[in-house]
Amino acid sequence: MLLTAQCKREDFRRETGMHKLGVGVLGVGEMGRRHAENLRRLIPEARLVAVADIAATRARQVADELEIEHSFGCFEDMLAHKDVNCVVIAAPDKFHAQAIRTAAAARKHILSEKPLATNLADAHAAVDAVAKAGVHLQVGFMRRYDPAYSAAMKRIEAGEIGEPVLFKSIGRDKNAPPISAYQSKLNGMLLYNNTIHDFDLARWLMRDEVIEAHTYATVAIRPEVAQYGDVVAAVVNLKYRRGAIGNIESFVQSTYGYDVRTEIVGSAGSILVGSFRQTPATFLTKHGGTQMLADHYLTRFAEAYVAEVRDFAHNILNDRPPQITGEDGLRALEIAVAAETSFREGKPCGVNQVTV
Repeated sequence: MLLTAQCKREDFRRETGMHKLGVGVLGVGEMGRRHAENLRRLIPEARLVAVADIAATRARQVADELEIEHSFGCFEDMLAHKDVNCVVIAAPDKFHAQAIRTAAAARKHILSEKPLATNLADAHAAVDAVAKAGVHLQVGFMRRYDPAYSAAMKRIEAGEIGEPVLFKSIGRDKNAPPISAYQSKLNGMLLYNNTIHDFDLARWLMRDEVIEAHTYATVAIRPEVAQYGDVVAAVVNLKYRRGAIGNIESFVQSTYGYDVRTEIVGSAGSILVGSFRQTPATFLTKHGGTQMLADHYLTRFAEAYVAEVRDFAHNILNDRPPQITGEDGLRALEIAVAAETSFREGKPCGVNQVTV
């Protein structure tokens, strides 16, 4: 069996050429462009073969800037390229699930940005398509690759804080999206587009499953957002299978910086990621503050974005499953759906009570 697995890896490496993974990137907006840049310059295990975007001119521009030959205005055309072994999906949220199914049908391994989908039916269909095709799917929960979060997890696994009891997480973007971003409805609401990272951390760091969500949300400072089914801030209380509890806050316009902090409190100690220095009071405004803060997620998690793609490439080349699977994406989405249902219905919602 070991010999067979080794032969499979060698066959795959011969097909990919020079032990590099041929990668195509779908979507070259802000996130996709960063993935393409990282693949072109910082991932020695991979080779950026092509980019694709519905805006073909933009795809061509990015390809020219990164000095690669191939760009496409059609995802299927990129998948048909003989040197593309896998794809990074960085299209808007609403297209993730369909793109995963399309890539799986073409027998390409997949790294998809979060969320897996914007509803559970599409998410299950995507995961099923991946299983049927026998390809690997990794979901882009890059915070797991951040050095601080990774170090925290190692300490939790070592039992240094005892049994986790309380999870607390804050996620605040600096600048609110333009109203056109809400009007387009290309991305999921706040709970799917932003808080989904915290839902993943809530499972991973606590090493337990969330069974209930209770959400409070508001559009108080930007009421026009309500007509598009979204909110500007939300607080989600969580209940865990083994009895622990949690709380997640999300906000789209802090004005002072991109602020992500997490605390895991256990029976024997606590771990804080991204906490401020010890001061009597910290004041933060649009003019700055007493702490140095990142202004954008691509700045704060720059290392993590490189590490996740490098790990994906390494695992595919060695025929190993990714560390963050489609099932992880599905579990986080289940929490998001329960959280949205709680907000809409004004009461707690069991994670397993929602099936759509």
